[in-house]
Amino acid sequence: MKKLTVSNENYIKAIYELAHDEDGARISDIAEKLNVTKASVCAGMKVLQQKKLVERDAYHMVLLTPEGKRQAEMIVNKYMIIKRFLMMVLKIDEKNASADACALEHVVSIETIRAMVDFADQ
Repeated sequence: MKKLTVSNENYIKAIYELAHDEDGARISDIAEKLNVTKASVCAGMKVLQQKKLVERDAYHMVLLTPEGKRQAEMIVNKYMIIKRFLMMVLKIDEKNASADACALEHVVSIETIRAMVDFADQ
């Protein structure tokens, strides 16, 4: 699969966080969570549908496909590892660690994530 854009990743993560127990997420809730317009979310969903990462049900809810869920879990895990590293190793306060982890999760390689885990577990 081609690399996802930051926007793609943010949409997938938002859907994952909003789709409680596989109920799906509403376009308006995704827009509110990401502070973007519903039109932007609709455009983003079209791209993610083409990539086979989301689908829409009969009630217009946005659902992650199995591959979309896998991608979302990877994104969330990267975020949590980075945040933990920033807080526990670098002693960054939670608010800043959360904001920085959100930005870094899109650019940090898997190798760097593994190194962070190894370093933190020493």
